Amino acid sequence: MAKSIDVSDLDIYYGDFKAVEGVNMSIRARAVTAFIGPSGCGKSTFLRALNRMHEVIPGARVEGKVIVSGQSLYDPTVDPVAVRRQIGMVFQRPNPFPTMSIYENVLAGMRLNSKKLSKSDADGIVEKSLRGANLWNEVKDRLGKPGMGLSGGQQQRLCIARAIAVSPEVLLMDEPCSALDPISTSAIEDLIHELKSEYTIVIVTHNMQQAARVSDETGFFNLKAAGQPGHLVEFNPTHKMFTNPDEPATEAYISGRFG
Repeated sequence: MAKSIDVSDLDIYYGDFKAVEGVNMSIRARAVTAFIGPSGCGKSTFLRALNRMHEVIPGARVEGKVIVSGQSLYDPTVDPVAVRRQIGMVFQRPNPFPTMSIYENVLAGMRLNSKKLSKSDADGIVEKSLRGANLWNEVKDRLGKPGMGLSGGQQQRLCIARAIAVSPEVLLMDEPCSALDPISTSAIEDLIHELKSEYTIVIVTHNMQQAARVSDETGFFNLKAAGQPGHLVEFNPTHKMFTNPDEPATEAYISGRFG
């Protein structure tokens, strides 16, 4: 079941360096939320903080709260591995496991979670996940072939199938189309539209046209000044952000006058 995410007073650090400061926002369930902004402003760092992947980096930490359905994800009693099952991530470059078949790539998350699966259950999960990623008809006759043998766009959809196989509630996508051609990008964007009926989707993109096409709400991140933390300048419905933003800095970025 898709869940909303409430973020309050979130500061994100790499060691002593504060990378992101003072984020407050609510991310709606069953909607697509996009984050835009110049390189180095903290939007991908913020995305990784939403499923505790940020803290995998030595010395990285957060202060503040990320709440999903009343549960603070950074509570000391919460298992970060369980958080990452609940909130999956698709990365910038497709990353199928190179030694695994298409079939085993889809099941990789289930295997890592020590799930004992019958052959029929495994077959069902693979088919459902590949159908969910709009890839089933293209690969159903070569499930035993290496995942790395697929095209770039197919590999990214395979990674999405792998992410949804463990039944997450939220899907995070960090520049999911930046390494893809326009046709593959269009396929991923169509898929995002379809998936939002079942998942809460949060996407980071440098492509403002993509944010305008796929998202319901958009946040603009920017640096306060060179060497200063990134912060959330504005968060609004996407149509408003791209036609009548509240902040002059947002309008300047969207119009191409800086960034």
